[in-house]
Amino acid sequence: MGKITKGLVLITGTTSGVGLNTLKPLLSFGWEVIAVNRSNKRAVEIAQDSLTDSEIKNIHFIEVDLSDLDDVRDGCSEILKKFEKPINSIICNAAVYKPRLRKPERSPQGFENSMAVNHFGHFLLINLLLDNILSSEKEIVLNGRTTKFKPRITVLGTVTANYSELGGRIPIPAPADLGNLSGFKNGFLSPISMANGKKFKPGKAYKDSKLCNMVTVQELSKKYSKERIIVNSLYPGCVADTKLFRDTPWLFRFLFPIFQKFITKGYVTQRLAGERVAQVSTLKEYAKPAVHWSWGNRQKLGRKAFSQKLSKRIIDSKISRQTYELTRKLVGLS
Repeated sequence: MGKITKGLVLITGTTSGVGLNTLKPLLSFGWEVIAVNRSNKRAVEIAQDSLTDSEIKNIHFIEVDLSDLDDVRDGCSEILKKFEKPINSIICNAAVYKPRLRKPERSPQGFENSMAVNHFGHFLLINLLLDNILSSEKEIVLNGRTTKFKPRITVLGTVTANYSELGGRIPIPAPADLGNLSGFKNGFLSPISMANGKKFKPGKAYKDSKLCNMVTVQELSKKYSKERIIVNSLYPGCVADTKLFRDTPWLFRFLFPIFQKFITKGYVTQRLAGERVAQVSTLKEYAKPAVHWSWGNRQKLGRKAFSQKLSKRIIDSKISRQTYELTRKLVGLS
């Protein structure tokens, strides 16, 4: 057996919100962290405001623009060259949400941008680092103690992508639905901006991208046995006051947290959401493949996480397989 090394976890999107608040619990658990962000300068400055110098010493900042597939390739190459030890856990957290757009923004490759960042960028990153994470040691050191750890990939999902839940059936602007994937099948380039090939709806484009995230979890869990890797997802609760909502109307930003706190009771703090992400992506009790972990849409004190029922739009074998294979083609993996 080779030298036992410190556990290494990669997380995307740590400049605000859930990602930023996941750093401290990961570090307290004893992990060494790779923080992937679009701007290293911004990521470092923000981390310095919320973490101690000793904590920051255990973070490696890697600059990657997830909307640009070429940049994702370059970033993954940098990671593979820079770190001698393999990654043990990957957390796909970064996301963009721009519900007020009148027309789609485009990625450098010409794809609708919310799908490019939220799904395509993460999909390519996972696949480029998959051999690396599968080769990781089964024993790692966390806070000076040797522990067994099975490789893990954790993706942040959302209630609005799951048609089995009330929040996933809200018709504003429309529920997440990939349809027959005609947009993907026809290349997903202008004038196409939606996975189903229909008219652009920015709010639905976000929901569809998160639906694709959750489909990816299910498909990877079929392709790789639980003995080799655990792939799961979670909805940590409604973090209604993060910068994810920066492009919504100011009145929405003011009222939405109040609505979630006192009407739906779904609100969770950024700190609690970060703790939940760190737990699901690293703790033994969450090492179950294809599970979408949830604490419920109405938060209750002391409630434990449970496996949330997923809609057919996520678990349907034909659609999930097509989504996965078409995404492979669109990001240049096949």
